Amino acid sequence: MLFNYSRRTTTPVAIGTKVVGGEAAILPQSMTTTATADVEASVAQAKRIIDAGGELVRLTTQGRREAEAMAEIRARLTADGYTQPISADVHFNPAVADIAATTSDKVRINPGNYIDPRAKFHQVDYTDEEYAEELTRLEARLLQLLAICRERGTALRIGVNHGSLSDRIMSRYGDTPEGIVESCMEFLRVCHREHFDDVVISIKASNTRVMIESVRRLVSVMNVEGMAYPLHLGVTEAGDGEDGRIKSAVGIGTLLADGIGDTIRVSLSEEPEAEIPVCKHIIEYTQARSGHLYIPGEEYDGFCWEQPERVKTTAVGNVGGTNVPVVITHSLDNQPAIQPDYIYVGSNLSELSRIVSSNSESPRIVLDYQAYIEAPREGLIPIFPSTAMHLIGAVGAPVSMLVLTYGCSPEEYSACLRRHPETIVVAVSQHQNRVGELRALVHEMRRLKLTNPVIACLPYQYHADEVERLQIDASLDAGPLLYDGLADGLWLMCSDGVKPMSAAVLSDTAFSILQASRLRTTKTEYISCPGCGRTLYDLPGTIARIRQATQHLVGLKIGIMGCIVNGPGEMADADYGYVGAARGCISLYRGKECVEQNIPEAEAVERLLKLIEDDRA
Repeated sequence: MLFNYSRRTTTPVAIGTKVVGGEAAILPQSMTTTATADVEASVAQAKRIIDAGGELVRLTTQGRREAEAMAEIRARLTADGYTQPISADVHFNPAVADIAATTSDKVRINPGNYIDPRAKFHQVDYTDEEYAEELTRLEARLLQLLAICRERGTALRIGVNHGSLSDRIMSRYGDTPEGIVESCMEFLRVCHREHFDDVVISIKASNTRVMIESVRRLVSVMNVEGMAYPLHLGVTEAGDGEDGRIKSAVGIGTLLADGIGDTIRVSLSEEPEAEIPVCKHIIEYTQARSGHLYIPGEEYDGFCWEQPERVKTTAVGNVGGTNVPVVITHSLDNQPAIQPDYIYVGSNLSELSRIVSSNSESPRIVLDYQAYIEAPREGLIPIFPSTAMHLIGAVGAPVSMLVLTYGCSPEEYSACLRRHPETIVVAVSQHQNRVGELRALVHEMRRLKLTNPVIACLPYQYHADEVERLQIDASLDAGPLLYDGLADGLWLMCSDGVKPMSAAVLSDTAFSILQASRLRTTKTEYISCPGCGRTLYDLPGTIARIRQATQHLVGLKIGIMGCIVNGPGEMADADYGYVGAARGCISLYRGKECVEQNIPEAEAVERLLKLIEDDRA
């Protein structure tokens, strides 16, 4: 699983005309943002999603009227030749789920609010008897829904959101991955006991680390309890633009690399059809690893797949140890948003002179070892190919780098690295499954008890204008390595053989990947939902206004939520929140505390900015 790519074996689930899990291809999907009761608008938007390549369309059903409208939406789509399944999204009202099970191909319920009241996010004490009584009530209500689903051939999605765990779960487990998994397992155990197998599961969070750990834990628990339900993957409230794409690719890609995931949704705060090309690209890039040359890797003893810790390395300068991961890029062609920690100039000594003369505080400079011999040595770092590792000691640099690939003689490189703890390893792979090969290399180093820091170097061959492709693919490759704690830095390279990708783009992308991985914060973070039929205001316009006014506040986290379903909960680690409270009205939060309620939408952005300004004064 770590080194050789293959899909996790899951139970196939029929959803209308499609199948999720089993041997079926990974299915891309999205969710409408229209009011579901507006049948005409919902049908039109569903068609746009399907035309873009979506294989399933989800619509919110907050009440009986919306659940009943699903039947007409289904009929209208079918009449126009659109046979892809539709799914109803239900919160707070199990009776609505019962209706939706008769009008939809799949029903999504949220364990955090299916029968439990809306979480108040304060400590509630449950005795063992009270806790058991709630479980009994949950089971009785769920059995009613399962009976309808079984009769009508309707699939069920059990969708847990980090932002909407019940007070009952949080009272016992806290706001933790363990609690997220238990919230899901309570429902799955009922389905499993009743032999109801048409179940798809999702566990989502806006924090990629929480999302990945929770899904890995869930898979381990299901394996122990003999379950193989297929999984729907997504990073909820991922945001918009490049940040939303990078964050989604880091979270989803880390699990796909493990063979986990049968359907995906990229939750962007954009038009829903814009999500589908991103989903399809993620799926295609991951699936290209299938059938690769076998990687004979071996896991080192200290690795914990469910909850990995960063590998303990010896710090070399600002690389490794307890330092934040660093970024390396080639010579800068224009100014990046954040200056990289290291710049590679190869053998170009004139470029070296230009960088040194044009920067009052020049970053550390890496150059080929032959050029290092010809250049002044102070502050310069030579990089050696693995074939020249015997020269490391002869050159005698206080800090050096060694390019290493999996398959080099472990005896030779381990002897070199033990003798030269000042050497940073630059791990490179051109393998069809580069994630697996780079994992195998670092695991091999740890089994050899080497503590040299490691920088993951990821080369690509794309045109200079294929920026989005680079951002997504680099996130898919780097995410698993960073989450598993195997890399102390990131070095992205990209050229089509004619013109290299802008160094500023590569540097900015690397910093964005580190931030999405929750390892290094270098800019403002926006936790914004994609919107749905529950959204109560102009979400995209509001995000743009807030972003424009706050993007200089490095390290600040702002949650921008369309409604109350996941609002306060998904903003768990946000500093401020902007949440739709009613049509045209907004509530503002400081952390999880609501500090202003029902503000007219026209005033809300300015009031949020004033709240932030006053707190920072």
